Amino acid sequence: MLTIVVGTNRPDSRARRLADLYACLLAEHDVEASILDLLELPADFTFSALYANAGSHDGFNRLAEQASAADKLVFIVPEYNCSFPGVLKAFIDGLPYPSALSNKKAALVGLSSGGQGGLLALNHLTDVLMYLGTAVLPQRVRLPFIDKHLNDDGELTEPFYEMLLREQIPHLLRF
Repeated sequence: MLTIVVGTNRPDSRARRLADLYACLLAEHDVEASILDLLELPADFTFSALYANAGSHDGFNRLAEQASAADKLVFIVPEYNCSFPGVLKAFIDGLPYPSALSNKKAALVGLSSGGQGGLLALNHLTDVLMYLGTAVLPQRVRLPFIDKHLNDDGELTEPFYEMLLREQIPHLLRF
């Protein structure tokens, strides 16, 4: 099973639009993917679902089970303050340790309003995933200045960006 993780809980996020696009590109390869959108996290999950409360929140558990059930994950990761969003880190921290993400494979897609395309965010997330035993696909995609190249309908207006996503997918499928 392949799961696309929207790496932010921001409403109407660019990451969600890219996740939908990525799912469409996978469908061209006859691959079905589910989307795990962090927008669906309970607002209080850092208090009601982690640590002593692990396993006690149905809303969090549903998303945690979706991540745990995946063989491969695609993380669509916006850059927030030179790293990945804290809500993604809190979600990962709340997953059962170490088994939820160990022995899985992940592809990363970074996006940013700036010129780095989420490079530091992808580096930070790669370190976390590898620590947890997740193999990270070397072909990481970075999409700089995403606000200029992704429209409200989820279409990329920069053909090179779509080409990068299309090139990543066969690597992910063979991974």
